[in-house]
Amino acid sequence: MQGKTSLFRKEALEHRRNGAAQEGGDVLRIAPSWSQAVYRLLLAIFCAVVLFCAIGSVNEYATGPAVVRIVGKTTLAAETAGLVATVEVQPGQRVEKGQRLVTFASREETSLLERLDREFELQLVRFLRDPEDATARQALTTLRADRELAQARLDQRTLKAPFTGVVGDVRIQPGQYLPVGTPVLSLVGPDSQASLIALLPGYYRPFLQPGMPLRVELDGFRYDYREFTIDSVGNQVVGPGEVRRYLGMEVGDALSLEGPLVLVKVRLPAAAFISEGRELEYFDGMSARAEVRVRSENMLRLIIPGLRRLGSHDS
Repeated sequence: MQGKTSLFRKEALEHRRNGAAQEGGDVLRIAPSWSQAVYRLLLAIFCAVVLFCAIGSVNEYATGPAVVRIVGKTTLAAETAGLVATVEVQPGQRVEKGQRLVTFASREETSLLERLDREFELQLVRFLRDPEDATARQALTTLRADRELAQARLDQRTLKAPFTGVVGDVRIQPGQYLPVGTPVLSLVGPDSQASLIALLPGYYRPFLQPGMPLRVELDGFRYDYREFTIDSVGNQVVGPGEVRRYLGMEVGDALSLEGPLVLVKVRLPAAAFISEGRELEYFDGMSARAEVRVRSENMLRLIIPGLRRLGSHDS
């Protein structure tokens, strides 16, 4: 054993023989100065989170598409079938009552009126030469009635403004054949009013009431929110088909609708809005996104659903 190397150091063995090990050792302690500070910080964060959950709440919103409608807009349609000859107005143009808007090809009506004019002039000359000529007098009376009828038929081939206003959208172009009743253009009167119709999920109907604030973001104006007050809420929950019929196919087809819906109406305070310092007009059919806060829920009850039942028992 003399040449064998010991596993322990010589100093450790001497310390053992001298009895110093009988005194026992101490627990290893690692206590850096920052550990207590981290512990207090974590404890404070935990308490803050618990307090926030106890007093904080989460809002629930009813959201859905919305569309701008112009009340007082009239859509003019073709009264007779025919080929469009000229379109004499443009969108945004102001027109006076009786002003010509669109003319239709009227070769037969024009030829008939020209022929009657010539015959009337000939009979008028004959009557002036002989005022006692009863035949000429009768012919003048008949031709006058025929001319008025021909003029009325020719006027039907011309679409005129029924009132003073501003031209909206023009849906036709020269050379296009139009059946009877085809929409030609829209005309907005001076007393028009812009409104907004929001289409919200039907299951939120019990929470919606007039007077609640409604926040709107127009499509194309991201993060540019506007807040209005709800004027009325529909009493019925309807389907997408009924909503499209109410809005009109030209507007309803442009919206993506699904599920039961309730109609919420808002009267816009002006016909224009301000965006980035510029005044811009509302136009019929502009789409938007609307939302209404319908209720708030305590965060602690959301995390622990059993507290809802406990709260209902207490009440």
